[in-house]
Amino acid sequence: MTRLTEILNQMAGVLDSLETVMNAEQQQLCAGQINGSTLQRITEDKSSLLATLDYLDTLRQKEQKSHGTLPPEQETRWLAMGQQIKRLSNINQHSGWLLASQREHTEQALAILKPHQAPQFYGADGQAKSGVNHGNKKFPY
Repeated sequence: MTRLTEILNQMAGVLDSLETVMNAEQQQLCAGQINGSTLQRITEDKSSLLATLDYLDTLRQKEQKSHGTLPPEQETRWLAMGQQIKRLSNINQHSGWLLASQREHTEQALAILKPHQAPQFYGADGQAKSGVNHGNKKFPY
């Protein structure tokens, strides 16, 4: 097996793993209740796989430069990988829309709740805000 074939095999495996992770991400984003820690783990896995894919593609490019074009038996595989990458791009775009929708929904909920929140008695520095009555009233008994 040539080094280029080995790299393409590794890339195909990473693409398959990436598709699994991206499908899990989409399922999580479509769920009625999003699990933040699960989504964080999925995002980390996705980032790691994309970094691995980028590294392998750099190796592929170097190997291909030194050996010329892809062998005919690898050309079909390379085209299939290109189709898979297009599918993954579409999944990723859809996930982006889902995230934007979730963010908009959250912002709307916060806008509704904001007028009903308790007043702030302390500033960001931990000091009492001026003009706020802190309960120092004297009550006649």
